[in-house]
Amino acid sequence: MTQPTLDVFQVIADPSRRQMLMLLSKESLTINSLAENFDMSRPAVSKHIKILDTAGFISIEDIGRERHCTLKQDGFDALHEWLRYFDKFWTSKLKNLENLLNNRLPN
Repeated sequence: MTQPTLDVFQVIADPSRRQMLMLLSKESLTINSLAENFDMSRPAVSKHIKILDTAGFISIEDIGRERHCTLKQDGFDALHEWLRYFDKFWTSKLKNLENLLNNRLPN
């Protein structure tokens, strides 16, 4: 059974996945090392890792018998792009408000 593709907000909505990303921001970890930080089954950890990998937030590299997880830029790029849209939106709205206030106040 294939997993449905989640958008970036569905991916980061889960607190465990956010915690995994925070842990991986400090260093690359094996799947077993990552799993030690969570009170859940190894298959549950693997499912979260698969979601993060599919969404482009992490990459998984086989080194010997270990599978190492490392942060990857792709998922964050999609998230940043969405946020950048609203940064522009609010900057424009605040600039319009500033102009309105400057034109209404006596000099």
